[in-house]
Amino acid sequence: MKKEIVFLVIIIVFALGYFMGEYLGSKTVYITSQTKTPVITMPRLYFINESYSSFSSIRVPVVDQEGNDVVTLLDVQVIPGSGRVLANIDTLLFWVDTQNSIRTARSVAEDITGTDLSVYDIIYTVTANASVIEGASAGAALTIATIAALENKTIDPSVMITGTVNHDGTIGPVGEILAKASTAKSLGVDTLLVPLSQSFQVTYESKKHCEKIGFSEICTIETVPHKIDVSDQIGIDVKEVTTIEDAIGFFW
Repeated sequence: MKKEIVFLVIIIVFALGYFMGEYLGSKTVYITSQTKTPVITMPRLYFINESYSSFSSIRVPVVDQEGNDVVTLLDVQVIPGSGRVLANIDTLLFWVDTQNSIRTARSVAEDITGTDLSVYDIIYTVTANASVIEGASAGAALTIATIAALENKTIDPSVMITGTVNHDGTIGPVGEILAKASTAKSLGVDTLLVPLSQSFQVTYESKKHCEKIGFSEICTIETVPHKIDVSDQIGIDVKEVTTIEDAIGFFW
């Protein structure tokens, strides 16, 4: 009798163990994984049209190789690319000192706008009624036009700027301010932006001075400086600017 009871207990324990094992063993654990779609952040660039390009244009008063004042048109176009800088000089045979100005303008514009230009190409087109243009005086204008293209800004045509551009965005001195102011005035421009301390132009006049010494008269040629207010001389509003960021406020 005792053996039968023990045998029954063993069967019951075995059966319970079997059913518990089946229950626990067949329990399925579901692991949910969520795949996130990567977010691609593009540089901050404002596109003008559906072709994904941005464009700006600015006029610049410059002086050619013969010393003549020349109006130059600078066009800047930004398109998707690989960080290239392309220059279309149209009919100009030579364009001295401007490659470095373009590189600096691009770098300063990138810093000011916070745009990563490594995935964009910038095309600079220069049109002028001259065959040769020297000097880096268009550097500031190149920078302004590049910023305008990146931010889809419209440049005020009643404002012009002359000045070089430095790597930190400061504007450097240039020559022939009177000639450039005269060109700007003839185009109906209201305001010409110039580098610091260049709203006044110093000109020199040669005069013959003679005096008697005993029975002789001795004559010398003297150089007399004259300080000219460019605004008064040309009849145009001339403003001094120190940095590109100072100048931006005048253009839009």
